[in-house]
Amino acid sequence: MHIAEILEARAKEFPDKAAVIAGEQNVTFKQLREYSFCLANGLKKLGVKKGDKVAIYLPSWPEYIYSYLAVWCCGATCVPLDFMLTQDELISCISHCEAKVLIAKHKAAISLPDIKKHVPSLKKIVLCRETNPEFFSFESLVAKNNDEFPANETKNTDYAIIFYTSGTTGKPKGVLINYLQLGAAPKSMTHFVDFKPQDILLCALPFSHSGGLIYLQNCISFGLTLVLMERFMPLEYLKNIQRYRVTCFWIVPSMYYALLQLKEFESHDLSSVRWMVIFGAPSSADALRRFYQYCPKAEVLNGWGLTETNAPTTVIPLGSRKIESVGKPPPWIEVKTFDTDDRETMDGQVGEIVVRGWVVTDGYYKDPETTQEALRGGWFHTGDLGRFDSEGYLHIAGRKKEMIKVAGEIAFEPEIESAIHRHPGVAEVAVIGVEDKLRGEVPRAFIVLKEGAKEEAEELRYFCRQHLAHFKIPHSFHFVKELPKNRTGKVDKERLRKGL
Repeated sequence: MHIAEILEARAKEFPDKAAVIAGEQNVTFKQLREYSFCLANGLKKLGVKKGDKVAIYLPSWPEYIYSYLAVWCCGATCVPLDFMLTQDELISCISHCEAKVLIAKHKAAISLPDIKKHVPSLKKIVLCRETNPEFFSFESLVAKNNDEFPANETKNTDYAIIFYTSGTTGKPKGVLINYLQLGAAPKSMTHFVDFKPQDILLCALPFSHSGGLIYLQNCISFGLTLVLMERFMPLEYLKNIQRYRVTCFWIVPSMYYALLQLKEFESHDLSSVRWMVIFGAPSSADALRRFYQYCPKAEVLNGWGLTETNAPTTVIPLGSRKIESVGKPPPWIEVKTFDTDDRETMDGQVGEIVVRGWVVTDGYYKDPETTQEALRGGWFHTGDLGRFDSEGYLHIAGRKKEMIKVAGEIAFEPEIESAIHRHPGVAEVAVIGVEDKLRGEVPRAFIVLKEGAKEEAEELRYFCRQHLAHFKIPHSFHFVKELPKNRTGKVDKERLRKGL
């Protein structure tokens, strides 16, 4: 994927069309090309060349987009970093990838001089929306350089991104994405959905996450308008759908549940929405169906994929009501389920989901052992468990670590969560397995109630008996005000396992 050529084409095709809207900022495709090219030429003057790593530590601002595009226009490698990372985590990631340049915003409790001091490879820091004589100015790099086409000799096999997966404390794990794979998400989206030139997207996912990156990839590939939110706020998200007449978006399940719980959901005009995709974790089919009460004209799609497989990897087809599944892959991606001996399972049997194809990562940066284990036999082993039904639709059972062994019986955390979520008083639920002297493990449920609902564990236990086998019923119910979540909105079960 040649980013500079794509930006040039979009600027000619849609010069005055809004590419990015962020608050009061309205950036046209012509301006997007200009800002990105100027920044790319500025980075080149700082010594950035093909193969160099440039780390980005910014909120979800338009500058994050310019940085991504400029680095790619240089033929270099982006290292997008979550703006919630601590200083130690930043040092760990930047050191591991040996970044040469860091594009950053100042943040309390983060010392950029200290980071530079502790990372020998880091030669220059570019400061955004602030001036400091110690660092280069982002705005000056854009203003003082021309928008000449930034030629480079990038190959498809060169690395465009190193994504650091969640849990970056300790040993960092950097997922390698090459320039060919930058085109994977747009290609898959054209197979799964029907983008139109007038579509307006709404992004509240961080650009340090592959879900956020997909918004940018589709924006520039198809000339779509991208409305950008710095962070997800459910009510503001609804307001933005109405304000900008948003037509399409993709979110993770916890974001979806948060929207459904709003009292204001019914009072907002969501008639502009054509389709939405929910991905990133197993979803409650009942909650998906409830959406149709308020948006009967919108398509609700369930999907699945990982950073390592350049999601989306599977999505249910438009028009399908089989929303208990996550659909099928496109023809150029192979997806199967394997047993513990890496043999393909039969339809209906749960196994580890494995993926093969050009969309799959080459592995983890500077980690040959983890790479070899994940890609053994030529298949990427995802760590997700699933099964195929008789029609070839994939159903997610959960992560390997979400499998609970209760006295020899197997229960899956998402299955239990889905059942509990049917209770009318439950707003959110998370289930984990905990040690038990008699049974080995038992399920434990953490419940966030809807406003006005009472904390009645026995009522929930009785409800579960109607929907779950006895060994799947949680041994205990814990009522909490909120569930811990990471930056992408997924429930952080590791924190639950550690006792919140």
